[in-house]
Amino acid sequence: MSDTPARLLKLLSLLQTGREHTGPELAGRLGVSERTVRRDVGRLRDLGYPVDATIGAVGGYRLAAGTAMPPLLLEDDEAVAIAIGLHAAAGGAVTGVAETSVRALAKLEQVLPARLRRRVAALQEATDPLYGLLTAGGTPPATDPAVLGVLAAACRRRERLRFTYAARDGATGRRHTEPYRLVSADQRWYLVAYDLDRADWRTFRADRVREPLATGARSAERALPTEDAASYVAESVTGHRARHRAVVILHTSAEDAARRVPPGGGVLEPLSADRCRLLTGGDALDWLAFRLALLDVAFEVQEPPELIAYLRKLGGRMVAAAGGHHP
Repeated sequence: MSDTPARLLKLLSLLQTGREHTGPELAGRLGVSERTVRRDVGRLRDLGYPVDATIGAVGGYRLAAGTAMPPLLLEDDEAVAIAIGLHAAAGGAVTGVAETSVRALAKLEQVLPARLRRRVAALQEATDPLYGLLTAGGTPPATDPAVLGVLAAACRRRERLRFTYAARDGATGRRHTEPYRLVSADQRWYLVAYDLDRADWRTFRADRVREPLATGARSAERALPTEDAASYVAESVTGHRARHRAVVILHTSAEDAARRVPPGGGVLEPLSADRCRLLTGGDALDWLAFRLALLDVAFEVQEPPELIAYLRKLGGRMVAAAGGHHP
């Protein structure tokens, strides 16, 4: 890389990953000699970037944290990810930071190149947030930003899309769809689309989508079976489309239960002044039990039997952990 300014920007981007890079590693990544790397490190220091160096066979360079750190350099996907995260926080997904997020988002969008502003705008316009939905335990799966960009563009243009999809059981196949909206929920992304091969609406996990390809054909005008895309995803994850559908009696009024059950957490039916029925569900029994416990109200599970058995087993462990006797 003979262009010195471009090489310095690339070097700075590599150093900002937080780990230490050896001289030979940096020379290989930049296509220059180790001597050139040393000179470029000196140039970065002259510009105010605190680059630390360690000497020895395993020595190398890393960018030290400092109060006078010059502006960060972001890769395209990093900049888009930050913008989307700030947009979600500005919309109320993170309590107490909405106003700060709006200001930070405005500053970031001002300096984004036009191509990245279009990607951020497309994703924002095509996405509906679903707050308060707990889907499963563990680390949320990683979603390819490039895939998200293709899905968002297809939703915005109302363009048919083909992609390879990995189902829950691991089986893969090609899908031919008419994308409708993206929904972000519990650090996951869902595509709501009409499946042309199955002649029905479907929810697709974006992290399971591979090789999306826009066909150029226009999507037909169709009406969702629910009020909006977020409601459809909520029903798919916690309702009758989930693996485990639960019927639960809550010992409180429907009005009080509505304040406890998060949006998209299920359907409430009043039974009396102090009792109501909750129709909910989930793909994992442990997470479904955890969600019910978080309601902080007495409840009885009527179905499914698998959830009843799991709660009995879990209750025994909890009693034993508190110093009681196992049933």
